[in-house]
Amino acid sequence: MGSRTVVTAVSFLSFLSAPGSAVSQEASTPLAIVGATIIDGNGGAPIADGTLVIEGDRITAVGPSADVAVPGGAEVIYGTGKFVTPGFVDTNVHMSLAFGRGGRVEEHAAYWAHHEQVILQGLQLHLKHGVTTVRDSYGVLRPMQRVKKKIDSGEEIGPRTYLAGNIVGWGGPASETFAGLPESEISFFAERMNDEVTLGSGEEMMHMTPDELRVAINGYLDHGPDFIKYGATHHFNYPAGISFSPRAQRVIVEETHKRGLIAETHATSLEGLRLSILAGIDLIQHPDNVGNRTITDELVDMIVERDIVCSMLINQFTGPSWQFHVRNMERAREDLAEVQASDRRRRIPPTTAEIRRRVQDTGLPQPGSVMEGRYTTKRTNAKKLIEAGCIVTVGTDNTLFGRGGVAADFLRDEPENMEHQLPGLGTIFAIEGLVELGMTPSEAIVAATKNGAIASKALDEYGTLEAGKAADIVVLDADPLADIANIRQLSVVIKGGRIVDIGALPTNPIALDWAAGTPKR
Repeated sequence: MGSRTVVTAVSFLSFLSAPGSAVSQEASTPLAIVGATIIDGNGGAPIADGTLVIEGDRITAVGPSADVAVPGGAEVIYGTGKFVTPGFVDTNVHMSLAFGRGGRVEEHAAYWAHHEQVILQGLQLHLKHGVTTVRDSYGVLRPMQRVKKKIDSGEEIGPRTYLAGNIVGWGGPASETFAGLPESEISFFAERMNDEVTLGSGEEMMHMTPDELRVAINGYLDHGPDFIKYGATHHFNYPAGISFSPRAQRVIVEETHKRGLIAETHATSLEGLRLSILAGIDLIQHPDNVGNRTITDELVDMIVERDIVCSMLINQFTGPSWQFHVRNMERAREDLAEVQASDRRRRIPPTTAEIRRRVQDTGLPQPGSVMEGRYTTKRTNAKKLIEAGCIVTVGTDNTLFGRGGVAADFLRDEPENMEHQLPGLGTIFAIEGLVELGMTPSEAIVAATKNGAIASKALDEYGTLEAGKAADIVVLDADPLADIANIRQLSVVIKGGRIVDIGALPTNPIALDWAAGTPKR
């Protein structure tokens, strides 16, 4: 099998190429993992005693140890008792300062001068948890592109990154379409922030003719996003106004496809989503969330027939997050019983707004409302899409800066129910959640690896452990097929053929301690 050097997990730091670096061993040195159980991401039986060889940034061989020769001079990881999977993929994260609603967007001003540092930290926290590829589907494009360039050049360490920038047709974080804010009520800073996010792809597009829109979408594509995500409806669940006509949506999709890029949508109504499917989209963000309604059989069938990728917010309605919502629903149901008794005494019927809030808060049906429970429907829809055989990925909305804004969530030591959206950790919650919703551990790993690569039309490049593909690899100390929670038992992360010192990540932290790694449990 050639000469071998024994390398253990604890000795990887000795291979650091430079002081302070988070990448170990020289890229020119072949690397082999010998004797591990290899789970290749295709969903088949694992290789119980397998060997995987890496040369440069590529996998050059993978198979049973008896059949795979280790190159002379290779560094060798003895993998007995270890389990190897492809690096994980998160198809929906938000690493830049593009969140916060109302006056909260001003809180980002304090971090704006450190924007690239914030973005890099979030990306590195994903890598720290074995997430070797992320798709950032809403954010501030230009600083993210600068960070991506540094990662791609090797100046910084981070995951493979795809960027959408703005959600086309929305007006930025302090806009009517994103946050329900009219322009007359926002500050000059918020106006500037909206412009920095949209780069000409904002709400003005909803007022364009198809010919005008064709020019405008190409103008945005010229900024260099890696894929296009557009708002088929407004951001929020209610009311979810449809943003673009059928022919306008076709223009967006057609022009995106002409560039060889993925076109995806965010739609929070059943009809809004249907229009996007008919327009030819490749991926749906949050198909579990269609305005607090159960997704129809018609839409599920259309998604399956067209092989549309479903990037789902599994981490928001499984695991600890789901238990948090269950407790809140139980309290809301107790409160509702008291309110309904009061209603009967005063003989005043509840308003439609009251009924809608009751449904959302309790998860219980109410007379006169088509709405359903806020989180119960998401969970129901996710199960329905999984059972139908959709191409499912994990798309977490992971962010350092919670949806409530910096001051509301981020500056608290341990934000309530935010752990599931921390960079990297939220992805782990989501993979575990897939099993909670009915997948086998093997299916969940396929969703988090192979299907993630499909989401970026890059399955020929990564996503499974096969000769010729990029060496983005996770080594675990316990069997994830026996218990999916073993994806937390991280031993080694390899990105682009080089071992990552996950203990050194993030390399230059700016955030508070709770966001610098795994929070207290």
